[in-house]
Amino acid sequence: MQKCIFRFIRPQDWFAAINLKDAYVHVSILPHHRPFLWFAFEGRSYQYKVLPFRLSLLPRVFTKVTEAALVPTREQGIGEPPSAALGGGRPSPGFALSRPSLKVLCRPDTKLCFLKSTVNAVIYQEILEHFMLPSADKLYGDADFIFQQNLAPAHSAKSTKSWFNDHGVTVLDWSANSPDLNPIENLWGIVKRKMRDTRPNNSVLLFLDEGYVKMYLKGRPITMYMPRDLVDTYCLEAKADLPPKKLKLDWVYGYRGRDCRSNLYLLPTGETVYFIASVVVLYNVDEQLQRHYTGHTDDIKCLTVHPDKITIATGQVAGTSSDGKQLAPHVRVWDSVSLNTLHILGTGFFDRALVCLSFSKSNGGSWLCVVDDSNDHILSVWDWQREERLAEVKCSNESVFAADFHPTDANIIVTCGKSHLYFWSLEKGSLVKKQGLFEKQEKPKFVLCVTFSENGDAITGDSSGNILVWGKGKRIKGLAIQGAHEASVFALCMLRNGTLVSGGKDRKLISWDENYQKIQVPELYGPIRTVAEGRGETVLIGTTKNYVLQGSLDGEFIPITQGHTDELWGLTVHPLKHQFLTCGHDKHVCLWDSASHRPIWTKTLEDAAQSAGFHPSGATVAIGTQTGRWLVLDTESKDLVTVHTDGNEQLSVMRFSPDGNFLAIGSHDNYIYIYAVAENGKKYSRVGKCSGHSSFITHLDWSVDSQYLVSNSGDYEILYWIPSVCKQVVSVETTRDIEWATFTCILGFHIFGLWPDGSDGTDINAVCSSNAKKLLITGDDFGKVHLFSFPCSQSRAPCHIYGGHSSHVTNVNFLNDDSQLISTGGKDMSVMQWRVV
Repeated sequence: MQKCIFRFIRPQDWFAAINLKDAYVHVSILPHHRPFLWFAFEGRSYQYKVLPFRLSLLPRVFTKVTEAALVPTREQGIGEPPSAALGGGRPSPGFALSRPSLKVLCRPDTKLCFLKSTVNAVIYQEILEHFMLPSADKLYGDADFIFQQNLAPAHSAKSTKSWFNDHGVTVLDWSANSPDLNPIENLWGIVKRKMRDTRPNNSVLLFLDEGYVKMYLKGRPITMYMPRDLVDTYCLEAKADLPPKKLKLDWVYGYRGRDCRSNLYLLPTGETVYFIASVVVLYNVDEQLQRHYTGHTDDIKCLTVHPDKITIATGQVAGTSSDGKQLAPHVRVWDSVSLNTLHILGTGFFDRALVCLSFSKSNGGSWLCVVDDSNDHILSVWDWQREERLAEVKCSNESVFAADFHPTDANIIVTCGKSHLYFWSLEKGSLVKKQGLFEKQEKPKFVLCVTFSENGDAITGDSSGNILVWGKGKRIKGLAIQGAHEASVFALCMLRNGTLVSGGKDRKLISWDENYQKIQVPELYGPIRTVAEGRGETVLIGTTKNYVLQGSLDGEFIPITQGHTDELWGLTVHPLKHQFLTCGHDKHVCLWDSASHRPIWTKTLEDAAQSAGFHPSGATVAIGTQTGRWLVLDTESKDLVTVHTDGNEQLSVMRFSPDGNFLAIGSHDNYIYIYAVAENGKKYSRVGKCSGHSSFITHLDWSVDSQYLVSNSGDYEILYWIPSVCKQVVSVETTRDIEWATFTCILGFHIFGLWPDGSDGTDINAVCSSNAKKLLITGDDFGKVHLFSFPCSQSRAPCHIYGGHSSHVTNVNFLNDDSQLISTGGKDMSVMQWRVV
């Protein structure tokens, strides 16, 4: 074994070799010695593996599995994550997806290319010619492969694309599903989807004599014992039924103001329209009703309303279909009354995402201008009813924040962004650019917004806090309001009565008329991102802290919509009322009323929150943080009851026993901390900690009698405990017939059928059975909510699938009467309420 290893690793590089008789041979490699390796020994192939749940700080391992039922070992290996890749203008080490395995163009016999200067397209193509192609030929011969690269300018240049086409190389660009999400995470999400269809199905074996089934995740066997009364009748091949119920999206909490602009409008129906995740929300504040347009498949980034106030266009980022295939960014034009999609534009033309949209005004709204998020930020003009592109041009290498048609001349478009303000003229199918000249005025770093006056003058707001007026048809600055705001001017809105209203980073909303009204929104709501005209004298405001406010300049602004501002994981439902609580990495805890769809209270913590659990009485709620601290709040007053610390790592799950006498806390330090609870969740004393897991705790469930606890961990272990004494239960005859109060663990006999083919163990984030134990809901890594029948103990059980989230679904939970359920999106920060129908 060691001789074979030493062919690839120097003696000082290997850390340890441990022989495990039952299943594995592990060779751990120190973090700074992680070359891409594979090898064979005694006729078996060894594969480089990443430990589950992306524990990037732990050593990687080579794994051989000796049980015959495990997935077949591949002849080629898997490489390290792309965190080692070079960014910016230097080429990342390309790696290739061979079919059906993943293989890397970096081996001990691969030549290193030393760079002497910043790489441009010409140099990069020489590197591909003289280094990548020979390496690929040596590794693959005539076999197909996919070359991976990031989206540095040299990589995405047209000449580079032509080089790949000429040489017949298939390229998978390093692009996130959403440009605003973690690119590393999304890269591996793309890889996961591509590999999902090529992996062998999850093997599930039935051992009827012993009364258990064995399932394999990432090659690891997971044994799940069935209750005794099922041993004689259970059949693994029996078909499970679809659930008798379905879900209907009832309410969406949140708004995307943090990084999007001009995405708030009032329709003649009285509905306020905005978006979050992949859902467009049409919210009638007076009637407290929401409608939803759900045609998109991933993050929506821009929105505009047609002059007829009925037709709406929205643009999304590159996404993925339900079967894991990549979908191009595109624009959807739809009817806000019927919610029917009218046209889909730009599939295959746009790159990465859409960032700006605007309908023309003077020609009846026949045209639509679009700016995408490619390196060149292509500006295109479309006859949207014919789905025909009229013109296109490179707009800018820098970010573009706004694009709008002139109100009286559809042949003029104004765009603005980082270091530029451009006036475009559409002439004979071409867009001709004229640059805005600031003359003696200091040129701002960013021109952030643009609108038009009644006489056609363009008005811009910039990062210097100035508002500039540009004469109709002229490039020369007309009037200027120096220092209109103390910081960046984020939004401009021209009201129907001709009054200009501006909003800025200084949180001030200013009316520029003879009355000169000014108001500053509270710091809680954050800077003003978007301003829109409401009914009568009212104004709508979207903020960077994801609030939508409604009010008037001579009155008070109140929130009509609010949401979280950072990744969202914590969710728990009130045991007695139609209420639920969410908490996230933004350190905010919010108790919601599911009937009125309004927050009851919010509280800001010192630490990022990760998990939550209500006491069975509903009087208190426990919050777990990312630092090992946990606290208990009074549900009515939100007052702090107590604070404790267990370890210094993330607390992933907080679960009270059904009788309310114990609290179990699952930590990333591999322990389960047990506390005795008294006085309706207001008094706590530590019992001890359950030790036995070899990875972090992910999920916990209590037995109905509060005597037992079951836990899942990051390495797919299922362990059982007597929490009152912190002792592990190893007797199968003791555990197999335990009646469980809840089913939130992702592994177990009653729920193993929820795992789809090709799952790697990280695909499912959250599971919850209904209180009546008839339905099972799951949230996955691909933004989908799945509804199963319960129990779900047949392999590959059928289900109903629902979209709406654009990020991994981090948590799901039924309300206390099973009439509705709640789901939370991780990086899309949305909360969605579904009605069971």
